[in-house]
Amino acid sequence: MVWVQDIYTLGITETGTGGSRTAAAMSKIESWTLSKSSGVVAIHPRFQDFIVNRLGAQRDSVEIIRNWTHLPPVPVIDRAAERERLGWGPNETIALHAGNQGQKQGLENVVEAARLADAEGAPVRFVLLGDGNQRTRLAALARGIERIQFIDPLPDDEYQAALASADVLLVNELPGVAGMAVPSKLTSYFSTGLPVLAATDADGVTAGEIVASGGGMRVDAGVPKELLGGVLALREDPEAAAAAGERGLRYRTDVLGQDAAIEHFERWLIAASLREGGPARHDRNGAHAKL
Repeated sequence: MVWVQDIYTLGITETGTGGSRTAAAMSKIESWTLSKSSGVVAIHPRFQDFIVNRLGAQRDSVEIIRNWTHLPPVPVIDRAAERERLGWGPNETIALHAGNQGQKQGLENVVEAARLADAEGAPVRFVLLGDGNQRTRLAALARGIERIQFIDPLPDDEYQAALASADVLLVNELPGVAGMAVPSKLTSYFSTGLPVLAATDADGVTAGEIVASGGGMRVDAGVPKELLGGVLALREDPEAAAAAGERGLRYRTDVLGQDAAIEHFERWLIAASLREGGPARHDRNGAHAKL
């Protein structure tokens, strides 16, 4: 059994790292592994299509089970106090990106959007919460920009409070990163009931999640002016922003909920075990179940 969280063949190709030989070698490894597996779990329909059509797995062996949020429900917080603690003004619109600051996030786009916000005097602050192998370079690039803030990784309770105290939650991706991964931060973002703004390619997995959830809006990847414009559009229409946040929260519960996903896993594993002649038992109602 294989549980696919990322497709490395796509990652190498879309980020341009490793070269064509590395991509070809990784494709062979992934293809051999998945085609020989008795069962594969993909976390998104787009992953299933790639695994079947490009990596050679049998479609009936690939099950789609969505990732779920690892965080408990967002606690009730004093937003005003939390924003003051983080240094955020009451009239600023806080656009927060949480998580890894690596190459595929393309966060130079956020830095340049903050530079534009400075030039225009926009009432916006961009916040990069987390760490990663590009953080030092991003901080150097952002030197002298007033409307950007870097925050070190936080413990879970403080992390949740920071997310819930923002106004807009950002997903930012490098142009061309369309199918390599489903941003895990989306499940945590949707849990807050806040709108999500995704700077991503229109045909990518992330864009599809924004459309499916109705939890926010999309702008083109790598265009700082559009990113800033998206934040300002959500600021100027608070009712639409609140409605998007509510839809995202419903999507998190109905589609990305932990209970539904774990029950799906249980059913799939039991069925796979029975197909392979694995150990099974009768429960008290006479139904078969895996030991």
